[in-house]
Amino acid sequence: MRRVKRLFAGGSAGNEQLTAAAAAVLVVLLAVEGATLLNLRFFLTVHAFVGMLLIPVIGLKLASTGWRMVRYYRRGEEYVRRGPPHVALRVLVAPLVVVSTVFLFGTGVALLAVDETQGTLVRLHKASFVVWLGATGVHVLAHLVELPRAIRLQVPGLTARVLLVGASLAAGAVVAVGTLPAADHLQDKATRFAGFDRH
Repeated sequence: MRRVKRLFAGGSAGNEQLTAAAAAVLVVLLAVEGATLLNLRFFLTVHAFVGMLLIPVIGLKLASTGWRMVRYYRRGEEYVRRGPPHVALRVLVAPLVVVSTVFLFGTGVALLAVDETQGTLVRLHKASFVVWLGATGVHVLAHLVELPRAIRLQVPGLTARVLLVGASLAAGAVVAVGTLPAADHLQDKATRFAGFDRH
């Protein structure tokens, strides 16, 4: 309980720092994930591994931004003073980011589970990626400049927040390693079907 209190000790500024730290990790991992798209048949195992690694970190980012939203609408003083995100980001971009993220990673997990390299799930995965890329691109560009300042904030609870981000990465590593055999099998299957990344 004491650790949880430390995590929230920084209030709105601490929440901003946690969100920024998770976002910084996501930017790096998503860059790696994006690089695998240059030759997906060859890098499919890496693509799946990084995708699984991302899931807990994305969950943490969604939780921290969700906490800010809840605290703002419940009139938490610090959060009201900090203000909401720009209305276009809040009303249009954020819902698209959340929904497309759920679809993108949900279909990715489903593809590993059912061992598919063609068909409806693949098309849904690709369609959700297009929506996700547009919405997330706007979201990242809108907040990228703020990241260094937010990460460097001097607020209580820094150690707890660093540990939380580290724990989300560790959880992602466990999931990614656990699904590696399925990713390898999908890789082998994809190399036999040259049309996997053309449909």
